[in-house]
Amino acid sequence: MIEKLRRQDITALLIAGPTASGKSALAIELARELGGEIVNADSMQVYGVLERLTARPGAADLAQVPHHLYGHVSPETAYSTGIWLSEASWVIADIRARGALPVVVGGTGLYFRALTGGLSEMPPIPADIRDNLRARLQSEGIEVLHQQLADLDPEMAARLLPADRQRILRALEVVLATGRSIAEFQGRGGAMVVDPATARCLVLEPDRAVLHARINARFETMLDEGAVDEVRQLMSLDIPPQHPAMKAIGVNHLAGYLKGELPLEKVIELSSAATRQYAKRQMTWFRNQFDSDWQRIQS
Repeated sequence: MIEKLRRQDITALLIAGPTASGKSALAIELARELGGEIVNADSMQVYGVLERLTARPGAADLAQVPHHLYGHVSPETAYSTGIWLSEASWVIADIRARGALPVVVGGTGLYFRALTGGLSEMPPIPADIRDNLRARLQSEGIEVLHQQLADLDPEMAARLLPADRQRILRALEVVLATGRSIAEFQGRGGAMVVDPATARCLVLEPDRAVLHARINARFETMLDEGAVDEVRQLMSLDIPPQHPAMKAIGVNHLAGYLKGELPLEKVIELSSAATRQYAKRQMTWFRNQFDSDWQRIQS
């Protein structure tokens, strides 16, 4: 559950989640409530042509709140995380300058890492360390954990308020996993466009069976809404297969259908399976790479 958010309490709202998890609908709902504007953080939804196949927000969604960085890149362009970060930085600054709240939503974990200055390698945290600290938080309280941090990393403990639970947990995770201060890793990061300490970070974790059902139904809907014509148009551009846009799920399978190599039923089967596998990889990435700054939401 998400407790009531107040605009004045946060500088940005970040919403991550696997494909078909409902994050776009949640972003629109919260953006309307909080006076926000939505910024895309999905590496495939930046491309033109592939509107339906990448599940970009449709006209009805776009009419509800302002959306940015959707469909603005030619499929012939080799887009990158660095380019996205540069564009997103400008858009977020502009949204803030107009007194609105940036609501960043998508499924590309590296985009969120870049946005929060963490593209430099925060160390992986073993699950047993993370689980143990959360259990101790419940049984012993944050004061005990803050004292342990003071013993292991006094400089970082001095920078954190004793009540700052998320930061204390994250700093303890790192020092227990590596024997080194989190400050060493933070110092290697890029520019922090969004500070997780002043933003609200949500990651959706849908039930797997429910997610699979949504994925299976959604691909057939994409076909009904013109995904085949999108791939036909993409093929006419004669884009090299190594370009990122050509790797969007469903492009290869639908290209095979258009060439007479695959029946449509097989395209649905293969593309739905590939989407389920992709969603699983996304969820694993979010689970392993997103730290305690991120609130886990069942959807």
